[in-house]
This record gives sequence, structure tokens and C-alpha cells, in this order.
Amino acid sequence: MSYTFNAEKTAAEVIEWVKEYFEKNASPTTKAVIGISGGKDSSVAAAICVKALGKDRVIGVLMPQGEQADIAFSKLLVKTLDIQSYTINIGDTMDAFMNELGKNIEISNQAKVNTPARIRMTTLYAVAACVGGRVVNTCNLSEDWVGYSTKFGDAAGDFSPLSDLTVTEILQIGDYIGLPKELVHKVPIDGLCGKTDEENLGFTYAMLDTYIRGEDDLSHVPDIKEKIDRLHAANLHKLQLMPKYVQNNK
Repeated sequence: MSYTFNAEKTAAEVIEWVKEYFEKNASPTTKAVIGISGGKDSSVAAAICVKALGKDRVIGVLMPQGEQADIAFSKLLVKTLDIQSYTINIGDTMDAFMNELGKNIEISNQAKVNTPARIRMTTLYAVAACVGGRVVNTCNLSEDWVGYSTKFGDAAGDFSPLSDLTVTEILQIGDYIGLPKELVHKVPIDGLCGKTDEENLGFTYAMLDTYIRGEDDLSHVPDIKEKIDRLHAANLHKLQLMPKYVQNNK
């Protein structure tokens, strides 16, 4: 049986799931705190939370690192959803941290790439602590599958409404619920080298998504299949609970 996706049905189920999560795990005044990048994931996740909880219980946090060329997209989402928001610039924090780190050790490119995401997650939890909130994880299945996220950075959160949905499916939900096209279909760029996510990955999300859902075994592009499988295996640690030693009392 081929895989089929119903955006209307899934959107309703995710909204209900968020409602139930807050009913079971939070008070009636607890807010959803979400980082707003202006891209598809934060836009759809924020919209889902508004529909589930009401706009007064959703707080958006804009976290530019210095000057952010595309911050207008984040502001458009906040205006579209009519939610309260804070802008907390992480530029000075990032500079101060890297300066101090660099006094002790040579800074790797991986540290430069991952640290901003971890500072942003620290910021979200600080805001949540101030307002009485739960942090929204905005990762999706496609990116999680190949490890395109930062452990304890954007991969963290208290609840995850989109992590069982592929990029293709999230785009369909964004269109279904009527978000502005420029937000849903904004081309994701890493913000460092100017490359798109797909250029960095070496394959398209459409190709990855059909593979994940079993619609295409990618036998016609074995090099891409091998890369996806290798990335998936190498990054499973990001999705699994931290291993812990268990005493043997026998």
C-alpha cells in the first residue's frame, strides 16, 4: 500500500495533541515558548500552538546574531499570528563566549556552527522560566533523520509537534492552515556560508522524504542512498536517550 498524507486530518490531530499535552503536563496559564526564525518549521509549529492554546498563550522569541538579513520573515510571522514576542540578540553573548573560549583552545568550525543554536536554546529556557512556559521543539522528521540539527540546541525542547512529519508534509500543513507563502516556502539557508540546507546535505528534501516514507528506494541513485543511510546511522545518538550505567545487583 502506498503512503498517503492528509494535511487537514494531520493538522487537526497535531492541534489536539498539543492541547492534550498542555492539559496533562501544565497549568491553564502555562505558555508555549518558541524560537521564531521565520522559516517553515517555526511558522507551522507556532501556528499549531496558537490554534491549540490561543494566541495569548504563545510567545515568540526572535534571536538574531547581530544583524539578521531575513529577520523581516520572523516579524511577519509574529504579526500574522498576533502573538507576543521578544527580540533577544545573541550576538554579544556569542562574541564574548567565543572570545573567552579562544583564550584556552583553538576554536573548531563545529563549535562555531553549533554554539549559536545552544545559546538560542538557553535563551528560550530562560524566557520560559520568566513567563512560566514550555519550550517548543521545532525539528522535523527529515532533518532528524539525517542529523541536521544541534544536540542540546534546536534539537532540544519540552514537546515536539512536528518531529514525526517530513518537510514535504509540513509544507502541505502550512499551506492548508493558510500561512503566508513566503514563510512556508522560505528557502532555508544555514546563515554561515550562504548555502541552502539542501546544498549542504547534497540531496533534496523531496528525495529524502520519499525515501523515508518508502515511496522510493533510491536504487537509481545509490550514492545518495548510501549517504542518507550513513548520516542516519551516525546521528541516531541525537534522538536516543543518553546512555547510562545500570548497576548489576545480581
